[in-house]
Amino acid sequence: MKDYWEEPIEKKMNAKKIIISVVVSILIVGIIVLVALYITNKEFRNWIDIQVFRKQISQDKVATIELDEGQTSNTYAFNKYIGILNKNKFSFYDTTGVEQECLDIQITNPLFHSANRFLVIGESSGKKIYLIEDKQIAWESQVEGSISQVYVNKNGYVAVVLSETSYKSVIQLFDPDGNALFKKYLSSTMAIDVSISNDNKYLAIAEVDTSGTIVQSNVRVISIEKVKTDPTNSEENNYKSEQNKLIVNIEYQDKNKIICMYTDMVNIIENGQETVLFENKDKKITAQSINLHNNFVTIQEESSGIFSANSVVNIIDIDTKNTKNYTVETSIKEIYTKGDIIALNLGTEVEFINTGGWLVKRYVASQEVTNVTVSDNIVGIIYRDKVEIISL
Repeated sequence: MKDYWEEPIEKKMNAKKIIISVVVSILIVGIIVLVALYITNKEFRNWIDIQVFRKQISQDKVATIELDEGQTSNTYAFNKYIGILNKNKFSFYDTTGVEQECLDIQITNPLFHSANRFLVIGESSGKKIYLIEDKQIAWESQVEGSISQVYVNKNGYVAVVLSETSYKSVIQLFDPDGNALFKKYLSSTMAIDVSISNDNKYLAIAEVDTSGTIVQSNVRVISIEKVKTDPTNSEENNYKSEQNKLIVNIEYQDKNKIICMYTDMVNIIENGQETVLFENKDKKITAQSINLHNNFVTIQEESSGIFSANSVVNIIDIDTKNTKNYTVETSIKEIYTKGDIIALNLGTEVEFINTGGWLVKRYVASQEVTNVTVSDNIVGIIYRDKVEIISL
């Protein structure tokens, strides 16, 4: 009797296991097929992005900050907030458009730069500078000279480029508490850009000398620690480019690598050497940016017909040197970059992609988009009378 009941029960259990295994296998195969289709089939990926992941958002579905018409408002996205400076009041708005904080900032024509939770604001061609940490003023200061550029690294170290002094350029460095650490004086070259390393050890200065018959660009690296004890011997290195190469931008990345953007190429400085990463020669490059985390981006236009062209977004990883591509079937009017986000202004649409080459969000408007401000977490679409907010 015992054997009679055990055999049917065992058979039922085995049949159940087989059914479960078959169902799981079918699900796994189905997921693999869907993933493969998502990666390789653009139309299928677009449908999934819109219908399943809800990555497309229309203008009438976003939060809005109303602006006073006829008044000049300066809008900037940083960290988790949209900041609007108007009449010496700097207001912070969250992703729902609700004002979170308002600070007194005595600046009318601002220069902005942000990293992590820090935002530095300087008066363009003026003397006033503020460092904001999260939503509070960390410090404010008055500088000697005329501010032409401000920069802050992710730890709150601030560099200010000054002009209209007895030197061509002066770079002043502040620590996160607002203490002035040192000034670097440039007598024969002009500072085009500055960057501070993520470990707070180095200040890099992109310089251009136009005093002769040829243009000479170079990147000077200053040891912040050595400046404090031995200012005259604080220069770690000075990388001179080929003659008539014009440098326009530099950016420190992880492991103290420096990305250098010239008008015709992008180079990297690492291990004491400067090497070419990308050359624009024989390519129709419409835009480039190195203002990304461990990546840089180039926009290359390719003909797709007699009167049409595609724009290929090439995202190059500076560590692996691998390239990810993202293609849009139209011309890109402008790009905006920050952290891991690349915003592509297509006219009445803006596509936000990450450095992995994947769509994060698509904004569809009923009017032409003229200006965008972007951070890793939040975006402001700026119009004359309003700012529309997109959460990433």
